[in-house]
Amino acid sequence: MLRNSSEIIGYTIGAIDGQLGRVTDFLFDDETWLVRWLVIDTGSWLSGRKVLLPPSILGHFSPIGDQFSVRLTMQQVKDSPGVDTDLPVSRQMETNTYDYYGWNPYWSSGLYMGGYSWGAGNMTPVPYGESLRRAEEIAAEEQEHNDLHLRSVKSVTGYHIHASDGEIGHVADFLVEDADWGIHYLVVDTRNWWPGRKILVSPRSIKDIDWMNRMVNLRVARQRVKDSPTYDASTVVDRAYENHFNDYYGDRSPVARV
Repeated sequence: MLRNSSEIIGYTIGAIDGQLGRVTDFLFDDETWLVRWLVIDTGSWLSGRKVLLPPSILGHFSPIGDQFSVRLTMQQVKDSPGVDTDLPVSRQMETNTYDYYGWNPYWSSGLYMGGYSWGAGNMTPVPYGESLRRAEEIAAEEQEHNDLHLRSVKSVTGYHIHASDGEIGHVADFLVEDADWGIHYLVVDTRNWWPGRKILVSPRSIKDIDWMNRMVNLRVARQRVKDSPTYDASTVVDRAYENHFNDYYGDRSPVARV
């Protein structure tokens, strides 16, 4: 099911023996547009400490109280490695978290969680015999990719959206598939260009992102975006809508829905 990221922010995370805290942000990969981490504010329980949890460990969602469950104890989370979410999340921070819980990190498993054509991945324990190989992989990854491409949903909200021939609005929200945690659409507020309407933009239409100037550049013209399938808060973005949307933009890639 596609959910607004703004809707999920604020959901509580329930551990086996209590509540861990609330979702305050997502960190997504700006190359695959997959959510890699949920930022959880533990509130007064851990004196305002924030922790990172991968969305693939989330269990049943309860609409009563807007809560996700995880099969972790409060003590496990309390003893987990510290993460300063006010700084860029390094590969070492990610590695420490995965190693602490005994999970297989996404960058060495060869599997990804959902997305448009990616297969669903699993969080599986890492055999002891693979530890040396993993250490070598991590070291190589650190050297080759200093930029981990992890971006904050809250930070990107508000970025200006530029079509190939001019500005069309700003990022107001994201539509996230909660089965695969892929960002399928950016919700764009066009109030300064086209009052009273919001539109959807697929990551496939993005040419590049100017992080310094907080700007998303598209490879399509304004009129093309304006004539795209209508969208408002009451629109049900289901398989039929997505197929219609993709047909309009000439994208025949199948929509990955669970």
